[in-house]
Formats: sequence, C-alpha cells, structure tokens
Amino acid sequence: MVQVGPVEYGSKLYEELVALRHEVLRKPLGLFFTDEQLAAEKDFIHFGAFDEDELVGTLQLVPEAHGRMKMKQVAVDSARQGQGIGAIMVQAAEEFARDKGFIIMYCHARDLAVPFYERLGYRRVGEMFEEVTIPHWEMEKRLE
Repeated sequence: MVQVGPVEYGSKLYEELVALRHEVLRKPLGLFFTDEQLAAEKDFIHFGAFDEDELVGTLQLVPEAHGRMKMKQVAVDSARQGQGIGAIMVQAAEEFARDKGFIIMYCHARDLAVPFYERLGYRRVGEMFEEVTIPHWEMEKRLE
C-alpha cells in the first residue's frame, strides 16, 4: 500500500526525490537541475510516495498568497506509472493544503498530463504556454 508523507529538504530522502524527478521529468528533455534551482526549494514542502521502503513518487507544494497552493514537480517512477500513485499523491497534497487553510490548488501541467488532472477535478485556466521547452496549461481546483 502506498503511503505519502513529507520529506525534509536536504535529507538523504530529499536527494532520492531529486533523483526521481530528474529521471522522470528532466532527463527526457535533456535538462538538469542547477544548484540554484535546488537551493530555491529550501522553503518548499516536499512529499514522497513510498511502497514499503521504495520511493515510487514525489511532488512539491509551494504556499502562496490569497489561499493558493502551487503543486510542482509531480513525478511517479516510470515502472509504476498507471497504478494510481499520482492520484494518491495529489489527493494527499490537497488534504494537506486544505488542512492548512488553502482554498485553491494549482499547477502547471504538461499538455500530456491534462487528462490526468481533469479526472481529479482540475480545470484549465488561460491559454497554453511553454515551460521547460514543452507545452503546459495552468490548472486549478477549489479545495473547499
């Protein structure tokens, strides 16, 4: 059974989260994390999804003003995709944000991930834009 929980920035587990994000999100695009990008994550909320002791997924949350929480870097191990792990992580993140008083969860979803987020109740906001060299949509969901 997959369990989702917070991971401390800079810890050994955090390094595993970064490695998973690199493998799933950055490497296919020929991109790498810079030291500056990773340092900027110090104040983010990091979550890992674990099946027993195996890391199978990760995401980040960034609290913002006006009751908005940004969800970033959602990644599931390639060998475990399609098993509902992403949905479990997003639901855990929504619950966390709701418990902290946030009313909107939003993300920048890769074009290919839009149907995944729509199934979870997110809706597109605005027009498509390019981020990390590929098409994205802003998507949001009210948590109330």
